[in-house]
Amino acid sequence: MSARRLPSLSALRAFEAAARHESAKHAAQELSVTATAISHQIRSLEEALGVSLFVRKPRQLELTPQGRELQQVLEMSFDNISNVVDRLKTTPTRQSVTLSTTPAVAVRWLLSWVCMLRDSHPGIDLRFHASHEVAALDGVTADLAIRYGDGSWPGVVAEKLFDNTFVPACSPHLELHNVADLPKHSLIHFRPQVASVSPVDWTGWQKQAQVPGLDVSAGLIFSDETHAISAAIGGQGVALMSRQLIEDELAEGRLVQPFGPELEGKPFYLVYPENRQLDPTILAIRDWVLNVPGGLCSLPH
Repeated sequence: MSARRLPSLSALRAFEAAARHESAKHAAQELSVTATAISHQIRSLEEALGVSLFVRKPRQLELTPQGRELQQVLEMSFDNISNVVDRLKTTPTRQSVTLSTTPAVAVRWLLSWVCMLRDSHPGIDLRFHASHEVAALDGVTADLAIRYGDGSWPGVVAEKLFDNTFVPACSPHLELHNVADLPKHSLIHFRPQVASVSPVDWTGWQKQAQVPGLDVSAGLIFSDETHAISAAIGGQGVALMSRQLIEDELAEGRLVQPFGPELEGKPFYLVYPENRQLDPTILAIRDWVLNVPGGLCSLPH
């Protein structure tokens, strides 16, 4: 597209004001300049266009036909610009930020505390990207992420949120107390379809527990942790779950940890691009996540 060939914007503003007021003096008062400056701008515009825009009378400026044509176009254009500027000033700027995390972390830890973010940053719209896949922190797929791993990812800042201890858990209605009775109950497995880091599972737990007769290949299998937890609450079997994600159920007695051993998994980290660590929206989400109750690095309120 070729560049627009337009006269000086200052000259156009001076002409439009003078045409509207039919007076260089009144135009000067509106634009906070002298009447001489208005007259000079108008003459420069006329010279650039090669036409006369006004018939100059002792106490009045009268538009020529060419001046009337230009005045009508400029009046409409300046009105449109003014309307858009007013709308932009009165419409609060909203910013969308996408946080990628696992479905269980989103549902069981963060969602209950979104009100904290809304209260402190009402202009930010938080979007959740719930997946076990590692999302690209490219500002399109996601801006930040909560990842399960060792905290070593190139190009990102990684801040530890909480450790990840896996424990056997089941409904108290199963009345399971002795580890030797575990083979009598169904095992509940969590196996994500895609995962960058393999979660702790019953096979790893059995290597430590060495429970006679326990078939760790049998049982219910879920690709979503929240479904596995719901099945355990419903008395469908015994799940091996992250204690941090079932703290409420354990505290309320809807789930119990009948026995050990406990296994340490990889911790959870909040990660965001190194080149955006001073971005105000990134910092807003970071501070919110670190303040969410239950996190290892919760900041003082």
